[in-house]
Amino acid sequence: MIAALLFVLFGALMLLGVPVAASLGLAGLVSIAADNMDSRWFGLVAGAQNALAGISKFPLLALPMFVLVGVIFEKSGVAARIVTFATACLGRGPGMLPTVAILVSIVMGGISGSAVAGAAAVGGVMILPMLRAGYPGAFSASVIGAAAATEILVPPSIALIVYSISVPGASVPAMFAAGILPGILAGVSLMIPAIWLSRRNGFGAGEASLERPPFWPSLREASWGLATPVLILGGMRLGLFTPTEAAVIAVAFGLFIGLLVYRTLRLRDLPNLFREAAETSAVIMVVISLASIFAYAVTTLGIADPVVDAIVALDLGSLGTMILIMTMLLLIGVVLDGVSIFLIFLPLMVPLMRIFGWDPVWFGILITMAIAIGTFTPPMAVNLLVTSRIAGVSVEKTIPWVGWFVLSFALALLAVILFPGLATWLPAQFHY
Repeated sequence: MIAALLFVLFGALMLLGVPVAASLGLAGLVSIAADNMDSRWFGLVAGAQNALAGISKFPLLALPMFVLVGVIFEKSGVAARIVTFATACLGRGPGMLPTVAILVSIVMGGISGSAVAGAAAVGGVMILPMLRAGYPGAFSASVIGAAAATEILVPPSIALIVYSISVPGASVPAMFAAGILPGILAGVSLMIPAIWLSRRNGFGAGEASLERPPFWPSLREASWGLATPVLILGGMRLGLFTPTEAAVIAVAFGLFIGLLVYRTLRLRDLPNLFREAAETSAVIMVVISLASIFAYAVTTLGIADPVVDAIVALDLGSLGTMILIMTMLLLIGVVLDGVSIFLIFLPLMVPLMRIFGWDPVWFGILITMAIAIGTFTPPMAVNLLVTSRIAGVSVEKTIPWVGWFVLSFALALLAVILFPGLATWLPAQFHY
């Protein structure tokens, strides 16, 4: 009865327009109180304790720093220079600008780790040139919204950090290494329909007439931004610093580039950058904190065991159960953000992971890929909300195009399900 109260209240609050974080926290607190009517303060002290415990974890120190890295690189013009270099490499022609946008999103994922930040940065640079070259606004918004989803797979990823703090046996370095190949695979899977749709519908007819940037000058300009993922991952691989220290070093490097190399930032710009990063980090931390109350309620109310038993009783086997879980996450990802999904459903999914003997790193990448698809699947589709606003179109107009990218990304997810080595090979090579 109380278990039903937890989920019904959460759903009701969401329908009433209450923010997700508040809905999670309130539903959790009411359910805890209902289960402890005879206890002092109705057991609500546990809510405060778990809210604090949810954010009192060392790996989370890296989160605000990586958010700040993304803000710095977005404002300093790194994305524009990487776009120019990618265009110099790939050339001009129908389908090339969408391919450049996808490639740049993958690279930006190695800098910001945030899909929404990537959608804003790449969309701000790419959508206007795509419109000028003859790509419809709805198509351009769909391409970049889908491409930005790869950024939560490519390290440093905020989503992978959140997963690692919740699941034993999945360290941050291991998750970072595991996300590289699936992130690239997802990007390639998006390039195929982008090029096909462009040529099939005659998009980008004006692109061939645009000048191709010179290779070496564009490489020189983009080299500072391209060096950042190498600095972050290489330093961790060599043992020079931890992921948290890598985030701080990346911030210092980004400020050096923006203030002294490109000179696109001024000292007077820094307070606004710090405020923006602090606000974004605070939102994520509040969600984690209040979702921890909900996760505690799921665990202590004994909800996990019956759900796990019911799924196991379906006797679908390891592969069938995995596909069922991924399908559920794809549907849930349409209405919930990634951090909330991790913290709400991991207490239900981790027991299944142990029963079937799934590798926790591989499982984390699969969950992250499913959540990534949700970031550009309407109606929530936070990436599409950003890119559609930049393109000046409604989200509804992107639906005929975005479905192709959802399908191609889902096929990439299926490939990682069938071939776990795509996620586990690099961590094994690095001995994580």
